[in-house]
Amino acid sequence: MLFRKQWKLDNFSNVGFSRLWRRYTSMPGRAVVDMAAKDGELRVFIVAGEVSGDSIGSRLMASLKKHCSVPTHFSGVGGSMMSRQGLNSLFPMEHISVMGIWELLPHLNKFRLKLKETVEAAFLFQPHVIVTVDSKGFSFRLLKQLRASYSQRGLVSPVHFHYVAPSFWAWRGGEARLKGLAEFVDQVFCILPNEEEVCKSNGLDATFVGHPILEDIVYPNWGKDVSPCEWKVDGDCEDFRSKNAIPAGTTVISLLPGSRLQEVTRMLPIFANTMELLKESIPELMSVIHVAPNQHVEKYITEVVHKWPVPVLLLPGGSPKLKYDAFSASRVALCASGTVALELQLARLPCIVAYRAHFLTEWFIRYKAKISYISLPNILLDSAVIPEALFEACTPTKLAPLLMELIHDRGPREEQIIAAEKIIRLLYPSEMIITNLLQQDSRLRFPDCTPSMIAASTILHYVKPR
Repeated sequence: MLFRKQWKLDNFSNVGFSRLWRRYTSMPGRAVVDMAAKDGELRVFIVAGEVSGDSIGSRLMASLKKHCSVPTHFSGVGGSMMSRQGLNSLFPMEHISVMGIWELLPHLNKFRLKLKETVEAAFLFQPHVIVTVDSKGFSFRLLKQLRASYSQRGLVSPVHFHYVAPSFWAWRGGEARLKGLAEFVDQVFCILPNEEEVCKSNGLDATFVGHPILEDIVYPNWGKDVSPCEWKVDGDCEDFRSKNAIPAGTTVISLLPGSRLQEVTRMLPIFANTMELLKESIPELMSVIHVAPNQHVEKYITEVVHKWPVPVLLLPGGSPKLKYDAFSASRVALCASGTVALELQLARLPCIVAYRAHFLTEWFIRYKAKISYISLPNILLDSAVIPEALFEACTPTKLAPLLMELIHDRGPREEQIIAAEKIIRLLYPSEMIITNLLQQDSRLRFPDCTPSMIAASTILHYVKPR
């Protein structure tokens, strides 16, 4: 199959050049939706390499299908959630899901092969739009190679979007790297405040669409007589405890060790030893481990929990309802750094953020990082509202007392709950963006103005400059 694809690509000038030339020479100056209407379909090549990206990608796919007036077809790489929206992934998403700098080295050859396969598949799919979601190491190489490939053949390439701006604000010299992205990224969808302004000041077109976690709270809270920043996700505590036969009086701790195998294998043993220490002070203790929808992670956790020190429940990922029900039944959470810290804020569940990596990656972070915190809530507020146990401080003997304090001390708990409203307010897109979206499509209501719908609308109405 790969040989047949390569033959098509190598003989492209004789087989399909004229057809693609006619199609794409007219692209500049026309909106994506108009090109799709002319072809009778919208073709989107979309790539996500992580569980969080799979969630973002699936919601964007759903919004594109809802918002587009012609049938929408997808090709690319994604996970189970994108699969449910109609994507037949080229290969398992886990093949390109690698965390860290030095952790990538053993996987470089496979990484290159998958990149080559993805470039070929994207070119043969002849998309109107290419969307990459986060995973900047793979995504930017893909977009750069595709832009060069079209240029070498004298073709105008499809429009390139990247969802989730790189965290330039976290690194020394990070902002300077934005200037080169405009060569192969047409627009970035920003999920944090102020990113849009900085991207544009460096020549990179950008739109602040709001943070993806807002998708979890819009519809459940629509119609409530409270401001959006006060919205939260209320899980069903009683139902969760009843269905899982959790005895009354049991202290439940939600554990979220990450979504990539490398981080889970590093964090879960630390979490296990932390539970071992806590059970001495909390006799009726139970762990709920949130298992990311990653086949390698699922296999590893299933094997490890046979020796777990306290009663444990494995919660499969992919279901927001199950996740927030478990949060509502928990007293506190212990999580690896990532988007989950924001999700815990939506649930108003106090947490501790923990992080360990390869020692060379940790050294690099110390040397290059220009921020004081690693969790987004703390970064957004520039304050240590959520306790962080990082690097050599990420040990069971450090984590256990932090969790004990959060379980029993009302002050730190209230501080995190109050901070949640400030954080949620910062994550909302501007009123102007929402107003523009409602004007573009009269069928939409305010609850439809989610980050994914704003991104979908931006894609469909995007006009590539001549």
